[in-house]
Amino acid sequence: MTVIQAEVSKAVAAPVPPAFVREVLSRAAGVPEIAARLGAEPATIAVRITGDRELRRLNREFAGDDHATDVLSFAGSGAHLGDLAISWSMVKRQAEAHGQPDSTELALLCVHGLLHLLGWDHARTAERREMTRLTRAVLKRSGITLSAGRL
Repeated sequence: MTVIQAEVSKAVAAPVPPAFVREVLSRAAGVPEIAARLGAEPATIAVRITGDRELRRLNREFAGDDHATDVLSFAGSGAHLGDLAISWSMVKRQAEAHGQPDSTELALLCVHGLLHLLGWDHARTAERREMTRLTRAVLKRSGITLSAGRL
């Protein structure tokens, strides 16, 4: 089975251990559709947990959108799948809005970003359904259940 190794850095105080993020992303490799896109060699991903200000700057700089967002994906090359930037402030707000733990929302955003790095998108209904199915499959492998109506 392919291995995903995650390097997690925190630019803000987020009370979720980096090992949690690494475990969720590592378990994603066990989903057959994801494993098929990973290839045989170990893959790496970098996850930066930061704040709204940095996400807004990155979103403006790289996507031309001048607002904070929850997660941004930056494609890598070779064995490095890419980088994820996640706003901890957004994680907390969205978790509260959906009545679920911060860690659940963080896991959801990590998986969402990973799927983008591997080429999935959600511009059309069929794509959105597939990303939702894969997201739920990955979270289930980690014992994580989203609150009703989250996806």
